[in-house]
Amino acid sequence: MTVDRLLPDQDAKDLIELTRDIADKELARRVDEHERAETYPEGLFATLGAAGLLGLPYPEEFGGGGQPYEVYLQVIEELAARWAAVAVATSVHTLACFPVAAYGTAEQRERWLPDMLAGRIVGGYSLSEPQAGSDAGALTCRAERTEAGDYRITGNKAWITHGGIADFYALFARTGDRISCFLAPGAAEGLTFGRPEEKMGLHAVPTTSAHWDGAVIDGDRLIGEEGQGLQIAFSALDSGRLGIAACAVGLAQAALDEAVAYAKERQTFGKRIIDHQGLGFLLADMAAGVDSARATYLDAARRRDAGLDYGRQASVAKLVATDTAMKVTTDAVQVFGGYGYTREFRVERYMREAKIMQIFEGTNQIQRLVISRHLAK
Repeated sequence: MTVDRLLPDQDAKDLIELTRDIADKELARRVDEHERAETYPEGLFATLGAAGLLGLPYPEEFGGGGQPYEVYLQVIEELAARWAAVAVATSVHTLACFPVAAYGTAEQRERWLPDMLAGRIVGGYSLSEPQAGSDAGALTCRAERTEAGDYRITGNKAWITHGGIADFYALFARTGDRISCFLAPGAAEGLTFGRPEEKMGLHAVPTTSAHWDGAVIDGDRLIGEEGQGLQIAFSALDSGRLGIAACAVGLAQAALDEAVAYAKERQTFGKRIIDHQGLGFLLADMAAGVDSARATYLDAARRRDAGLDYGRQASVAKLVATDTAMKVTTDAVQVFGGYGYTREFRVERYMREAKIMQIFEGTNQIQRLVISRHLAK
């Protein structure tokens, strides 16, 4: 089903139509092959970048799309409805651009942002470590100043989307007693990557660990001030959580659409299964969940666009949308019955993909903690 979107202007409507056209031609026709074979879709992100879809919420003066977050997130949702892994990687790339865009110097922005936002180089976000996921303050990867004013990076990072493939990483490492942010090159000497994780879903885009063995990066790759890293990371994650919320809604919408289509065709006891009240009510609850989840991320995005505080609303959106995706995809498998448990139909993949969305960009337990702390203020 094509979602009937309320968009702010004709430019936004045209952008959504462009996105749908690319998603149908480039994503929908390739997703099954690459997800089953667990192969990376070479050239796809260059196509998205050439279409202007990898820098949408950033200023036009640096090559971005100049779009409000309300519109950008709906583009992400459209991508996710065809291919969740690609939508997640697009959201992560946008997240990786944030430190330079928001905290970089004028020289850093002019030097790096045009290629980043045009998708000529693709980014990854390197915050987590094997022993430091939700607890970002426990990072042990270190960046030590050399006599020449550069930084020597030593330590291990984990759970990097696009790991080993990305051209740059928003890297967070400890400088002294505090954490700093760097724009690290993907081909730095002394940087190696582990084998891709054998994941439950999102197979086409690799997730890896990284080992920094004394790699030296230029001093001008420090973003912001030394010790400002956690501030940068947390401000970026508010936006990143909205990206994942949009991915979750797109995935849930795809599962709902396939469940409805199947329920209109499958017959039992002389009528379509959608006409049985028990099944019809299940589908109604699924639809209500998808619509409600979409409303939460749009509310948070509109607050962000208006310059209002949106941290609590971002956590609400991430929590509601990803829990909804898990429930809707599970119910979609139920609608298909035994067929839903087979790889003949996409709903089993949707169910596997939904699970990780409750975990990354801050687990849903962390979202509840964030929300409760906002309420306690």
